[in-house]
Amino acid sequence: MKQISKMPETPGGDELKAIIRASRGTFISTGIFSSLVNILMLTGPLFMLQIYDRVLTSGSVPTLIALISIVIFLYAYYGFLEYLRARLLVRIGRRVEETLRGRVFDVVTTHALRRTPGVGGQPVSDLGTIRQYLSSQGPFAFLDMPWVPVYLLIIFAMHWLLGLASLLAAITIFMLAVISERTTREPMQEATKANIKASLITEEGRRNAEALYALGMVGELRDRWMKVHQQALDHQTVANDAGGGLGAISRVLRLMVQSGILALGAFLAINQEISSGSMIAASIIMSRALAPVEQAVANWQQFVGFRKARERLIAVLRSVPPRPFRMQLPAPRGKLDVESLLVQIQGIEKPLLQGVSFGIVPGEGIGVIGPTGAGKSTLARTLVGISPPTRGTVRLDGATLDQRDPDELGRLIGYLPQDVQLFDGSVMQNISRFDAEADPDKVVEAAKLANVHDLIMRLADGYNTQLGENGSRLSAGQRQRMALARAMYKDPVLFVLDEPNSNLDAEGEAALDHAIRHGLSRGAAVVVIAHRPSALAAIGKMLVLSDGKVAALGPRDEILRKVMMRPTQSSNVEPLQPMAQIEQRS
Repeated sequence: MKQISKMPETPGGDELKAIIRASRGTFISTGIFSSLVNILMLTGPLFMLQIYDRVLTSGSVPTLIALISIVIFLYAYYGFLEYLRARLLVRIGRRVEETLRGRVFDVVTTHALRRTPGVGGQPVSDLGTIRQYLSSQGPFAFLDMPWVPVYLLIIFAMHWLLGLASLLAAITIFMLAVISERTTREPMQEATKANIKASLITEEGRRNAEALYALGMVGELRDRWMKVHQQALDHQTVANDAGGGLGAISRVLRLMVQSGILALGAFLAINQEISSGSMIAASIIMSRALAPVEQAVANWQQFVGFRKARERLIAVLRSVPPRPFRMQLPAPRGKLDVESLLVQIQGIEKPLLQGVSFGIVPGEGIGVIGPTGAGKSTLARTLVGISPPTRGTVRLDGATLDQRDPDELGRLIGYLPQDVQLFDGSVMQNISRFDAEADPDKVVEAAKLANVHDLIMRLADGYNTQLGENGSRLSAGQRQRMALARAMYKDPVLFVLDEPNSNLDAEGEAALDHAIRHGLSRGAAVVVIAHRPSALAAIGKMLVLSDGKVAALGPRDEILRKVMMRPTQSSNVEPLQPMAQIEQRS
């Protein structure tokens, strides 16, 4: 037996912390390089000190040449270390994205299945924000910050007045950073919320563009989007104005302090308390001491965005635990058992399904009928593992669905949803479910079973034809038959067909009936959910759902006879045509 694994078993949401821990060596190396860079930043002040205090007083040209040679070497080494530490941070950011992008994709699709409001594609954006910040100059401010006290001590060693003035300036600029964070925190949060909402409205409008234009809703949705987007823009402007203003104050203060230190140094030099070289060196060192603080203020909004993105990403990762290790079970034969099924959505008191139980053996089919809102599509989603049951179980050959890896389970199921979804890719890719090792013979076989092979051959590039987003180049009926071919690919052991003939013509319904009979003949379990009974001609068992509960269960003819004998109002089941007429047409 082999084991199927997608990710290491780590608690949901702790992956990011695990990556940071795994990158500890890289962070240590970056810290060492930062220390060397900050030591080398003293090259300029020391050079100035030697020029003013030694070269100018002695008039020694060899000393000047020697100092210049040393400075050139040290600056070259400084540039090399700057390049290395920037390169290391880029690699850390890249490692974070490469490690988490698969998990983030799973989280986004899982929340899409759960229909969780306010998630959308935000985790993908948050992962990009984290990578961009880690790969930018922002972290350098925090790596250089520990050297601020060292620079201040050096200035104190030159003269206590210079050190005191530098310390007060550093504290003032640091306080500006704190004020900037508190001022921009709330508007940044509100801007992020509004941007997420605007993105959801954009995606909703793009997905439902036909209805928007056909029903004259473009203007209303545009106004709604513009209102939300304007809110995001207003909050972002407030945050940018506050951060930009404080950043400008910080830069002006730094220039004033640098000039002030120079003036104070000149005063002390006049009074013979320090040398002229110390005056220049103190000014340069002070500028370097304040640089990390000023850089932190300038990049504070970016840092706040990074921190919020990290918090959101950790929270959303924790909401969807990583896939655990799953031992690969033997291939099932197709025995389906549904036991006391209860499906309930959080926040809605009334269950969508309650107490549903039935079973079918390999080679047997069951038809599910009932009025709109009876829970038929919910049952279909539960049978294929999309909607986990609140209570009860769905078993395939005795194993619950969650005992198999989701991708392995999906390959065992032929699912045709009520809302047909195709992907931007070729016909072959869509039918083969984007199998990297797709068997062309199996693809053609599935297409022929769905009676769509001739249609495909009439397309411009045959099986290589690009379908566009959601199969936009096909009609509704063609999309449904293409999705039926996808469901038939590689002979799954369980078929769940939800309204499979809703867009089919007579030829398509004949193909559907042929596909269902083929699946039954080779031993698959088949579940067909339908309003139009022409899809049920090959089915021998029937389940009637009403208000999420089993209203009737038994042989097809017996159930249909009871349904047709009752008034529609009392049975809550939509009227059906006699099966004899259906079978005669099929």
